[in-house]
Amino acid sequence: MEVETGAICAFLGPNGAGKSTTVKMLTGLLKPTSGDALVAGHNVASEPLAVKRIIGVLPENLGLFDALTVEEHLYLSGPIYSLSRAETRSRTDQLLRALALENGRSTFIEHCSYGMRKKTALAMALLHNPRVLFLDEPFEGIDPVTSKTLRGLLTKVAARGVTVFLTSHILPIVERLATQIVMIREGRAVWNSRPDELPKSLEDVYFDLVEWPIEEDLPWLGCSPS
Repeated sequence: MEVETGAICAFLGPNGAGKSTTVKMLTGLLKPTSGDALVAGHNVASEPLAVKRIIGVLPENLGLFDALTVEEHLYLSGPIYSLSRAETRSRTDQLLRALALENGRSTFIEHCSYGMRKKTALAMALLHNPRVLFLDEPFEGIDPVTSKTLRGLLTKVAARGVTVFLTSHILPIVERLATQIVMIREGRAVWNSRPDELPKSLEDVYFDLVEWPIEEDLPWLGCSPS
């Protein structure tokens, strides 16, 4: 599988298919047991630090600290990527405005909603201007306005050459946003194409190749006639 520079690749599959495991291998959190994986030309197994310098990651568990505020997460992240204090604060202000976090910037993470925590982790992933973005379920748990803002943001950064690799279960968003769609089942790719190459709707292809929904009637559910 190859993802071109500036693509928005949606990596789709049912729970347990291997999506998050793949992301963890590509971002250096898990070492592959065999095969090769390259991110922007760097081997993830032999050059893990080089990979981590050029990627931004929205992880499955978000990786935040309850005792830090929203803005403190970004202030601490900047120096890790050699950003000056002034540049870190400037980018933090812009990201908090873009993600509608400005009013909650001084809120401790333990008091934030799931959506606010998700957006904080996303802001951290974007802060250092990565060449490649890995986003694990970026649209889960956020409101419609933030979802639209994020779609616009990802489209813009991809147009500027940032490669986006995301997992998602929200197929309508994927169908509008992605420029490449990869579906996996039991750890193997079963589809890889541009959206315009799908023979029918993304949902129909997904159901055909990956997982058909269970249709079980539960006759005891419902209101009995009075």
